[in-house]
This record gives sequence, C-alpha cells and structure tokens, in this order.
Amino acid sequence: MNQPIYQQTGTTATVQAAGDKPPFPEPVVLTPEQRSRMARRAGQGIVRALVAQAFMGLVAIGLSAWISGAYAAASALIGAAAYFVPNALFALRLLLGLMGGGNAGALSFFWGEAFKLGFAVLTLATAAMANTGWLVWPALLFGLLCVLKGYVLLLFFRKLP
Repeated sequence: MNQPIYQQTGTTATVQAAGDKPPFPEPVVLTPEQRSRMARRAGQGIVRALVAQAFMGLVAIGLSAWISGAYAAASALIGAAAYFVPNALFALRLLLGLMGGGNAGALSFFWGEAFKLGFAVLTLATAAMANTGWLVWPALLFGLLCVLKGYVLLLFFRKLP
C-alpha cells in the first residue's frame, strides 16, 4: 500500500508518495573568494578567542598575586595553563587547516576536544598529586575559570565572530 506521506515545514505542507525521495534544496556552492573570506573570518575569531583567554589568564594571575602573593599567582598560572595550553595547540591545528584549505571533519574536532579535556584533567591531577604544600586551590580554580570564560570578554566588547 502506497499511502501518501504528509510533511509540514513552516507554513507550507507537501504531499509525496511513499516511495518518492523528499525534495532537498540545492547545495550552496561557494566561490574561491567566498571560501577565502570565510576562512579569514574564522581564523580571526579563533585568534580573538585565544587573545581573550590569554588576557583573562593574565588578569587571574595578577589578581591572585595582588591579593594573596606569589604562591597564589603560581597556582593561578597552573590553572590557567591547564586549559590555555591545549586550547592554543588545538587552535593552531585549526588555523593550519584553514590556511591549507582543508576541511575539518567532525572526528578531528572531537579528538581535539578530547585532547583539551584530557590535558586539563592530567594537569589538575598532577597538581593535586604533587602535594607541594604551596598550591593555593582557590587561585588555581580562579585561573582555570577565567581562561574557560575568556569568551565573556568578547561578548562584552561585541567581538564574537
């Protein structure tokens, strides 16, 4: 039995036979100039995010040093580096891919995110197991949080890509 299939999208409804393929719009084909412009804007967004994260990390380190001294500043540096270093490496990989004209696949993006998370966990676990006696956990977490929320600076200045 071939019963019609009714589909409604937005304000229009279409009827198609059960064996027909659904109508899809034509794919968008970009010119090389459009691709170049999109890659340039994406690269600028990545660099802006890294600069914002670095600035927020420096603010966290400076505030920690001013409020609690050198040990707190070193702890904030460890916290900030736990996320900034792998994020910068992943961003570098993305930027190289943009410059080379290659398309980033979902799997490579997934592995990059897994690397960032694994590096952050490894750094924090190493800091916890080192048991140095001088580590200031609130400052470490403050440094980590500031770098994680670096995009808030971009939101504030309306510089998100």
